This record gives sequence, structure tokens and C-alpha cells, in this order.
Amino acid sequence: QVQLVESGGGLVQPGGSLRLSCAASRFTLDYYTIGWFRQAPGKEREGVSCIRSSDSSTGYADSVKGRFTISRDSAKNTMYLEMNGLKPEDTAVYYCAVGSGSTCLRVGNYPYWGQGTQVTVSS
Repeated sequence: QVQLVESGGGLVQPGGSLRLSCAASRFTLDYYTIGWFRQAPGKEREGVSCIRSSDSSTGYADSVKGRFTISRDSAKNTMYLEMNGLKPEDTAVYYCAVGSGSTCLRVGNYPYWGQGTQVTVSS
């Protein structure tokens, strides 16, 4: 059974940084498209960032470009989301996911999801 476990969420002040981690077990991340998504209260889940399995190219939502960085550590079978310059509007539950397809910010491309980790940006 595919398992994804997120960690690293928390409370941070505006302008601060956090790094989210997502450890995978029972499969190898390198073979899949991987992504980070978020869902704020009352809003739909949205794609934040992703790495395509085909060529390891990355994708970012316009709202996080230049502030967030996605990465993957093959040896640890773990993916990361480095978040800098955090804003109150970044507050959400963040999810990692594994799937396929070149439209890698699309929620429907991902059958496997972690449990989510809360990120709150507030002074």
C-alpha cells in the first residue's frame, strides 16, 4: 500500500519560511510525477508545485513562483517544499501527492495522497 507522510507544518509569521517534507514508503518517488497541493477553508484544493516524472521539469502556481521550491531526495525517497516569503494567504492544509501526467498541477492526476499538514501564516 502506497504511503505518504507529511511533516513540517506549523505557525509562522508573515515573511517567514517553512520546509515541508513528504516521506514515501512501499514505492519509489523517482518513477512518478509528484506534487504539493493546498486547501484553505471554504476553497477547492489547488496545485502548488510539482515535478514531472517524464523529464523532472517543475511546475508552480503563479501565486507561489519565486517563493516556493519543490525538490526530491532519491536516497531518502522524500519530497520537499521549501516555502519562503510566506503570506497570510498561504494559510492552508498542504498535501503531497503522487500520480502521473504532464499537467502536473491538476488534482485529478493524483490517486495517492498524504494526510496533510497545517500551515498557518499569521502575526
